[in-house]
Amino acid sequence: MDALPESFGAATRAWISAQFDAPTPVQAKGWPLLAEGRNALLVAPTGSGKTLAAFLAVIDRLGRLPEDSPSGVRVLYVSPLKALVYDIERNLRLPLAGIAAEANSMADSACFRVPRIAIRTGDSSPKERRQQGRDPAEILVTTPESLYLILGSQQRETLRSVETIIIDEIHALAPTKRGVHLALSLERVARRCLAGDPQRIGLSATARPAETIAKFLAGDRPVEIVDTSRAPNIELRVRVPVPDMTRPELGGRRDSGNQNRPSRAGGDGEPDTSLWSAIYPELLDLIRAHRSSILFVNSRGLCERLAHRLNELAEEDLVRAHHGSLAHEKRREIEAALADGSLRALVATSSLELGIDMSAVELVLLVESPGSISRGLQRIGRAGHAVGATSRGVIFPKHRGDLLEATVVASGMRRGEVESITVPENALDVLAQQIVALAAEGPITVDEIEAILRRTASYVKLGRPL
Repeated sequence: MDALPESFGAATRAWISAQFDAPTPVQAKGWPLLAEGRNALLVAPTGSGKTLAAFLAVIDRLGRLPEDSPSGVRVLYVSPLKALVYDIERNLRLPLAGIAAEANSMADSACFRVPRIAIRTGDSSPKERRQQGRDPAEILVTTPESLYLILGSQQRETLRSVETIIIDEIHALAPTKRGVHLALSLERVARRCLAGDPQRIGLSATARPAETIAKFLAGDRPVEIVDTSRAPNIELRVRVPVPDMTRPELGGRRDSGNQNRPSRAGGDGEPDTSLWSAIYPELLDLIRAHRSSILFVNSRGLCERLAHRLNELAEEDLVRAHHGSLAHEKRREIEAALADGSLRALVATSSLELGIDMSAVELVLLVESPGSISRGLQRIGRAGHAVGATSRGVIFPKHRGDLLEATVVASGMRRGEVESITVPENALDVLAQQIVALAAEGPITVDEIEAILRRTASYVKLGRPL
């Protein structure tokens, strides 16, 4: 494959050539930059291979480390969602095993040593945390909050060896104080690294404007923008199952199971004369017509109620609810059931919105407008999550005002007109927390703190009273 950098090892090159006919645009443009250790923001559509574009160079580099290399975390991967953390860990197994197999088939079987992966989230047990502190894996997959906790413990010493930092779904972090908090945590990591500033890689399908997100990613450091975005490949409909939304009881298919139920049995706590009674049959028909579907809603309460109501009407366990309050083991069980075909659908909130690899999903149903173009594209992108695949979705508005918003958002989604992001500046509450954390690490001067702040996009303009 001509697009592969010459610096890649023989086993890596052989595995890629065996797996793919050609690299995707983001891979072809990103691999040479990343192999050189340059900072980069990779912007590409959902399912375009961004994760492999980011990880392949570091996997290749880690796999060729000498056996006697010092222990410590070499790659720090940060995700905004715990569900995505476990998804990334699972999907890294394939290239790691594949490259190792290629290496074993070559004359020099020692040309690739499989790097280990560790996960640190709020779901990690005390035993797992202690193990990571004693014997750190080369790749650490974590969340912003868990990274902050690591930096506040003795485990921060394992981060001195970090060479690469990957921030996934960076657009979800950049416009929030959560992102500001992460930016300061990353500066705390960088100041402790023995080999100097780690390489930074940002991944996103909807980063706009890319220059702003790149500044958030790297601060005052140089950064390359690899933008291979294009108009989204989606099939999207806005569906209203009644002819008159002001009088839904006069038309459309009705939920026949409502006749003997209390007057407030609707899926959103609304009377059965609401639009819900017409939406239920439509949802059930679409779920049954596809092998696997995800239904997105905007609240955790509706997630549980809708899943319960659909199963009640279907008279079988057709769907399951998926949200951040579920235990990690339960989330993985539900995701696996959808992937292997034993479960027809999930009702989810934002817990499945970002990046998670659900290539088996055929259809996405949005019950209510997603509220923004970027969020809508992220959700629709869970269907057909593969290179070149078409993402299919249907939006079901809940009322007339929701119909107007859904129509506008759907129109923008078809054109790919993602909203611009603004990075917060001078968040003093976040700054106060991080200053306390810095002081707890050991002696530090005001000048040193100011130098750390000046490296970030959020605090570069912060004044210092004399």
